[in-house]
Amino acid sequence: MAQQGVVLDQDQFCCSICLDLLKDPVALPCGHSYCSSCIEGYWDQDEQKGVYSCPQCRQTFTPRPVLKRNTMLAEVVEKLKEKGGAGAAPSELTSPAGPGEGTCDLCTGPRKQRAIKSCLMCLLSYCQTHLQPHYQIPKMKNHKLVEATSGLQEMICSSHDKLLEVFCRTDQQCICMLCTMDEHKGHDTVSAKSERKEKQDKLVLSQQEVQQRVQKRENQLKELQQAVESLKSSGKAAGEDSERIFTELIRSIERRRSEVKELIRAQQGAAVSQVEGLVERLEQEIAELRRKDAELEKLSHTEDNIHFLQNYQSLSSTSVSPDVPSISVPSLQYFKHVTEMVSELREKLEELIQRGWSNMSTTVDVFLPPEPKTRAELLPYSCLLTLDPNTASIDLSLSEENRKVTCLQQRQPYPDHPERFTKYSQVLCREALSGRCYWEVERRGECVAIAVSYKDISRKDDHSYLGRNDKSCVLVCSSNHYSFTHNSVHTRVSGPRSSRVGVYLDPKAGTLSFYSVVSETVTLLHRV
Repeated sequence: MAQQGVVLDQDQFCCSICLDLLKDPVALPCGHSYCSSCIEGYWDQDEQKGVYSCPQCRQTFTPRPVLKRNTMLAEVVEKLKEKGGAGAAPSELTSPAGPGEGTCDLCTGPRKQRAIKSCLMCLLSYCQTHLQPHYQIPKMKNHKLVEATSGLQEMICSSHDKLLEVFCRTDQQCICMLCTMDEHKGHDTVSAKSERKEKQDKLVLSQQEVQQRVQKRENQLKELQQAVESLKSSGKAAGEDSERIFTELIRSIERRRSEVKELIRAQQGAAVSQVEGLVERLEQEIAELRRKDAELEKLSHTEDNIHFLQNYQSLSSTSVSPDVPSISVPSLQYFKHVTEMVSELREKLEELIQRGWSNMSTTVDVFLPPEPKTRAELLPYSCLLTLDPNTASIDLSLSEENRKVTCLQQRQPYPDHPERFTKYSQVLCREALSGRCYWEVERRGECVAIAVSYKDISRKDDHSYLGRNDKSCVLVCSSNHYSFTHNSVHTRVSGPRSSRVGVYLDPKAGTLSFYSVVSETVTLLHRV
């Protein structure tokens, strides 16, 4: 009579420190066994205390025990590893279940082993140890084993606790055999295997279609990536060329500036030299004339008639040199023509640059995303805005988590704040806007103003009124009309009346748009 083998539980031969099968097992004086490296490492942490304890029973030992290999236990562990399956790593077959892994339904203890197979007949999952009867007992060898799954319960009929192996085409769901005689009686049913085969063929077609679409999208992606690289390369080259051309232009302007300065300096020097020569000659002639005048004055007072007559002829013949050129003093506008020519050159250059910039801007705009036309196209740019209590004037009340503002007659108990509007009933949002932004405003009452403003708008004086400065744009919505104001310039706006107004800001395109929103339809009121 054959002796029946003893079934060993792997948990009995696991190290309580590493929770794995014992490696090079050693026994402590208290009788508990551990991996040699595990207990040595555990005691190394207590080296400074001088007292060593068993991790399980807490018995202490002094001095540190000398550990010896438990040969018999090591042999048992080795045989257990061999029984776990030839060619398979023992740690893989007997390791405890990790997070998200299926566990053995027969294992007991605080830590169950990882399941490696699930039986569709027993409707249980097994670890390597508890799976052995399916390989050894003849009646269990016919059971259908599959890879262990944590979703085994999903394969069982919740009504009859039987395996789902039939597909009901009428209700498009998996059922068990008992269901075909119960609530699915008379329905179009086939085996799950047959339905799988039919759907597998369709799946192949769907997969081919998906793969074709993937290939197409990958080709498009590759083209876009190449376009991006081309744009980057082209943009870099254009930037470098533009920088070089502007540098040359600046150098040319600097050179012409130096030439104009030199020309003015030369003309100024020549004119000044000519005038200074005339001045010197005139000063010499004036001095000579003054000397002659003094001699004539002296001669006129002499009493000696002979002396008078002898000197009269020579003195009276003195006259102004006839070759003195006519004197023409340059006016203060002498160099005005040069300034006028430089100004004219500047205006022509600015006009040329502006015309070129307009052409470049139009070219660059081609690369900007298209302007949204419908509410569905605007909504992806939605942003959540909240009102800033620090900016609200004292007659405005904020509510609904600072998403609603109401104008009241009584003063609100707001503290002083440098960003608070003090002259007009106004409030700003807390969030700054960047990139494409879209938001909608629900309005009630006779007149509501919806504005977009720079943060540095004035808060205390007349310039703080929204729309009456270059810092803000405002759409005024009254009961019978719209109007738009920027920098005190008013524009009457026509469009359908609605209680909801959409606002769309596109900084790159440089546009601000207001829409009348009715249900899912938007109508452009004004764009600036």
